[in-house]
Amino acid sequence: MGKRLRHQRRGAAKPRYTSPSFKHKGPVSYPAMGEYVGVVRDIIHNPGTTAPLAIVEFEDGKKMNLIATEGIMVGERIKFTSRTAVKPGNVLPLSSIPQGTPIYNIEAQPGDGGKMVRAAGSYATIVSHERDGVIVRLPSGKHKLFLHGCRATIGVAAGGGRGDKPFVKAGKKYYATRARPRLFPRTSGVAMNPVNHPHGGGSHQHVGRPKTVARGAPPGRKVGSIAARRTGKR
Repeated sequence: MGKRLRHQRRGAAKPRYTSPSFKHKGPVSYPAMGEYVGVVRDIIHNPGTTAPLAIVEFEDGKKMNLIATEGIMVGERIKFTSRTAVKPGNVLPLSSIPQGTPIYNIEAQPGDGGKMVRAAGSYATIVSHERDGVIVRLPSGKHKLFLHGCRATIGVAAGGGRGDKPFVKAGKKYYATRARPRLFPRTSGVAMNPVNHPHGGGSHQHVGRPKTVARGAPPGRKVGSIAARRTGKR
C-alpha cells in the first residue's frame, strides 16, 4: 500500500498541514459597521502573515489588529467612516472611494471584516462605479463586482518586496514554507512511483493517460485537472 496523496494528508488537518496558533497575533478584522477613529499604537511582525500588523486603539480603549498600510507611522490617526476621506490607512466603503484608488483588505460581503487582497505589497484598483456594485481590478488582473457597502483600506499593504530577495538556500525555503504551513520540497506526481501517485511510473516522466478526472472521483484518484470544462490548446 502506497502513501496517501498530498491533498489527502492535508485534508486530515494534522499539525504538519495546519498553521500553529502561536504564530498568529490574533484576529485581523475591521470593527462593526459604524463611524470610528483610531490611533496606531504599534506596528508588529506577525509570523502567520506576510504583511505586518498595526495595533489600532479606539477612543473607548479597545484595540484591534489591522494589516498595516505602506508608509503608516505610530501615532497616526485612522478613520473608519462612510464619508470621502481618501487617505492611506483609512477604511471606507467602496462606494465612497474614487476610481483609480489603490485599496486592499476588501470585504467580500459588507461587515465580514475583510477577506481579499491581504498579502504584503498587494493592492487592488477601483475601476468603475455601477448601479449594482463597484468593479474592482484584483492583483490577478481579474475584474470582480463588489457590493457598494463592502469596506476596504486605502493604500498598499505594507511589507512589499518580500519576495524580491532570492532564498539562495533550500533550508531558508524550508523554514519559510514551514511557517505558513506549506509542504517543501514539493515533489511532482510524475516523479513518484506508481504506488504513490496516479501519475507515477513509466520509463520517463509523463502522465501516461488523460489527467482530467471527474468531480466525483475518489480521493486517491482525484489529481490533475479536476472536472475541467475544456482541455487542449486554445
